[in-house]
Amino acid sequence: MSTTKELEQESRYDILQNKQGEILIIINSRQGAPENPRFIYDGGDTALLYRTKDGAVVFKNIAEGARKPLKMVSSMLIVEVENEDVLREYTVPVRIIKDVEALIK
Repeated sequence: MSTTKELEQESRYDILQNKQGEILIIINSRQGAPENPRFIYDGGDTALLYRTKDGAVVFKNIAEGARKPLKMVSSMLIVEVENEDVLREYTVPVRIIKDVEALIK
């Protein structure tokens, strides 16, 4: 299954978890506000953040220690930064699917 969306790989990101198990992902800012964003994950080393109907961010090489916590949450906070300043933050639902790679090909 291929997608016609514009895919942009996130070169640097941080995944953090607080004591309550909530997840926060810090990424570089993107142009424009997110529209109905959602995080797509399958438990492996790759994930997708659909920011808009036409664009998605690809996360590669997700650390082993972050994989199980990512599968256990129903939503997470995304923080977009620009020059170390927070540009925007928003909550996204997490959708668990069978194969994220199939969406990227």
